[in-house]
Amino acid sequence: MTLTDKEKMVAIISNGIAVFSLLQERDSLPENTTMYDFVLKVVPEDIKSELSIELIDEVFQYVSSAHSS
Repeated sequence: MTLTDKEKMVAIISNGIAVFSLLQERDSLPENTTMYDFVLKVVPEDIKSELSIELIDEVFQYVSSAHSS
């Protein structure tokens, strides 16, 4: 089974959020880097059409709630 571009995007966003959080904990992020900026930089160009702020928010909310349960 092949992943759809949207499924790939969700995986990339989730991974980007995880890496952002780790770098944030270690104070290893460039100054003024937001989670959105970070995620935008890690998304491959060929599937950027699937990216939206709303999708980043939705994935972030899901990951946050899943880890707090």
